Amino acid sequence: MPENVLLNDHTVGDRLRSRRRVLRKTLASVSAEAQISESFLSQLERDRASATIATLQRICSALEMPVGDLFNEPRHLSVHRHETASFNPYGVRARKVRITPTTNTQIESFIGEFEAHGSTGDELYAHGDSEETLLVVSGRLEVTIGSETHVLGALDSISYASSTPHRAREADGGNAVAVWLISPPSY
Repeated sequence: MPENVLLNDHTVGDRLRSRRRVLRKTLASVSAEAQISESFLSQLERDRASATIATLQRICSALEMPVGDLFNEPRHLSVHRHETASFNPYGVRARKVRITPTTNTQIESFIGEFEAHGSTGDELYAHGDSEETLLVVSGRLEVTIGSETHVLGALDSISYASSTPHRAREADGGNAVAVWLISPPSY
């Protein structure tokens, strides 16, 4: 995966730094509120590190912004496979892009790509109070929802409340692709 993947000419780090500056917050204040080190936040802002969804949620909460804004693709209403620059790193050896515009009020969707043993992170995370469906497009994912773990293959899906802590992890040491559908938008 490229080290400095771009989204609309702005990386996740660019978006975090820009939002922090708009709010006139320091690295120290945001890192304290997000319960991470100042050096880690600095590395994120310079795209030298990636964060789990749970960590991004804490940072975005401190920055008063939805996590989904980090993965927006507002220039296009469609995503073509060859546009890999559209994807942003997240979790561990994974990347994601929103495929619905932020103006949608009833549904939001994302495509995620996982490298071997990649995941949304070690921590389970939750968001909003929506219905969420995860569809595995290719590969195999181990999906943990609450205390239950399921292994899904290509074209398998699972639905759950987004408020239930969850995590996805590539299961076989290969690559996997998944689509998330969330209604109403809560990410």
